[in-house]
Amino acid sequence: MLESLFVPTLIVALAEIGDKTQLLALLLAARFRRPWPIIWGMVAATLANHLAAGAVGNWVAGLLSPALLSWILAASFIAVALWTLIPDKLDDDESSNLKRYGPFLTTLVAFFLAEMGDKTQVATVMLAAQYPHFIMVVLGTTLGMLIANVPVVLAGNFAADRLPLTLIRRLAALAFAILAIYAAYQAMLLSGFLNG
Repeated sequence: MLESLFVPTLIVALAEIGDKTQLLALLLAARFRRPWPIIWGMVAATLANHLAAGAVGNWVAGLLSPALLSWILAASFIAVALWTLIPDKLDDDESSNLKRYGPFLTTLVAFFLAEMGDKTQVATVMLAAQYPHFIMVVLGTTLGMLIANVPVVLAGNFAADRLPLTLIRRLAALAFAILAIYAAYQAMLLSGFLNG
């Protein structure tokens, strides 16, 4: 059961490095200078988005065999590893139009929309399909988002100017490649390709 919490937490925290929602967190922190309403907006938006994504993943799990799910998970980790290497860009219009609604509502709407089709949402779907404890997966993916984004909100521009983001992206991509190898190994075991 704890694996359903810890693995999604790690995966989403890594996937979130340099993601557009992390850039959005930095932008909102710089604009509003009120971290707690921004953090609570992130929590609410992420829970809502990942509950929906997790429900889809949970539904998919009932349709596919464990071996096929492991192969799909391995492929999705490879895709996320490659996706992590590509820097995201933030459309400034997304958040500037919402600014008049205050930090909580702006963050809630902007984060929810920014997560649609994002790699962390895709990861949540796949993880909910892979792990049996749906709520633990959603809590884990939400925790991963907070681990990656709350320090950005609290530190503001200070951290963004001093972190070698290219190196961090490459290390995150390497971590996903390792996870892909592990998921492929699990798929081979489940498919009967390996004895052991």
